[in-house]
Amino acid sequence: MESQNITPTNPQNEDIIENKELSIWEALIPIIALVVMLFFNVYYIYGDEAISGSNQFVLLMGAAVAAIVGFYNKVTYKQMMEEVAKNIKSTSSALIILLLVGSLAGTWLISGIIPTMIYYGLQILNPTIFLAACVIICAIISIATGSSWTTSATVGIALIGIGDTLGISLGMTAGAVISGAYFGDKMSPLSDTTNLAPAMAGGELFSHIKYMAYTTIPTIVITLLVFIVIGFTIDTSGTPEISEQLHVIDNAFNISPWLFIVPVLIIGLIIKKTPPVVALLIGTLFGAIAAVIAQPEIVTTVAGSDEFTFNSAYKGVMNAITTKTSIQTSNAELTKLFTSKGMVGMLNTIWLILCAMVFGGVMDAIGALARISKALLNLFDSVFGLFASTVVSCLALNVTASDQYLAIVVPGRMYAKAYKDKGLAPENLSRTLEDSGTVTSVLIPWNTCGAYQSGVLNVPVLDYFFFAIFNWLSPFMTLIFAAFRIKIKQLAKG
Repeated sequence: MESQNITPTNPQNEDIIENKELSIWEALIPIIALVVMLFFNVYYIYGDEAISGSNQFVLLMGAAVAAIVGFYNKVTYKQMMEEVAKNIKSTSSALIILLLVGSLAGTWLISGIIPTMIYYGLQILNPTIFLAACVIICAIISIATGSSWTTSATVGIALIGIGDTLGISLGMTAGAVISGAYFGDKMSPLSDTTNLAPAMAGGELFSHIKYMAYTTIPTIVITLLVFIVIGFTIDTSGTPEISEQLHVIDNAFNISPWLFIVPVLIIGLIIKKTPPVVALLIGTLFGAIAAVIAQPEIVTTVAGSDEFTFNSAYKGVMNAITTKTSIQTSNAELTKLFTSKGMVGMLNTIWLILCAMVFGGVMDAIGALARISKALLNLFDSVFGLFASTVVSCLALNVTASDQYLAIVVPGRMYAKAYKDKGLAPENLSRTLEDSGTVTSVLIPWNTCGAYQSGVLNVPVLDYFFFAIFNWLSPFMTLIFAAFRIKIKQLAKG
């Protein structure tokens, strides 16, 4: 995932619950029920609005189906609730981070930090190179921070704004941001999933990163090439004159390169391994200070006051942190762009994560996750089949458990012995866990990662799914390497 120390604190110590009385078909019943209900809810009724509440209830209904299966197989209500409580507890840091991301976006808007990024970015990034530049910029920052979540919450938001102003599809820009952020997250030794995968497989961190580069670098190169081609082919004829938009931004805000001090400071803190909660809180507070100093008129307006006083400054900052804020300009599109939802805008995402954790907790408590993984393992006997079953397990757990950590922990534990029995080094398993577990989590709307990224970037998962090229291409790349026996490391003899 992503962000450092988000969930769980010690995932490698989690118990994987097995239930020998549960059949594979019984384990699949809640999954089938959930997929059918979500499909109907999203495609026939609510569309992109499903995340506003209906998907959350559908996840609870899926948990209810899983509970019925559990009761039938002698799993008690108490056992299920204990696992649900453990799952929800593991997301506590993620929920706090989401709230702080909302607050940071609010103060960085009224302080002019985000508008300043957009103002200078518009002068540097033209439509032809923009998407490829997004990938590179986000990859560099994510490698340095070890966190795709922080990358999206800082430069990602600004790049979305620049892309929108350039007339580029929000889905394209979000896909480029996510592709770069997850590449950097995978390759960074600071990333928790990059540390978790070799821990589960029984490997070593830097050997894992080196071996993972064989599949990851070709994937990011293909991603960049695709975005370069898209950049030369997209139609931006309807894009407004940039000079006009620069003028509007300059009139609405006091634009200054000094405002870059705040984001540079926060990125520096994260590179120094400052916990994300602390870094985002500091970023919010410094954004508030910058707003009072650089944009007193905007702060006064947001407070609904006529004069700038201590009370109006306090109210303006607090409004930006906690509620929806919109900065009015002479350009309707820019007014729409300069809108922040604050902490309240994160509540739908938090609600979604909590309901997903309920479903995942019940599925784990009844032994369904372990049963499905074992069944997949038994389906294949060849080396390629082993890799394929690992990929399928990771994808299935991202869909059902709604958490990328479980998509690494459960298959990692289940398949470690199988890889060893085949004479395969643990790097094969850890690489496959990352190629199929870490990066695909963001492609599932109700997964914690998909919910987070769509909430922070304000772009539905279905809109950026196709353009998150690095993320959906990674599992195919690892299977290609397995099929042609490319860089399949054997266990050292003796």
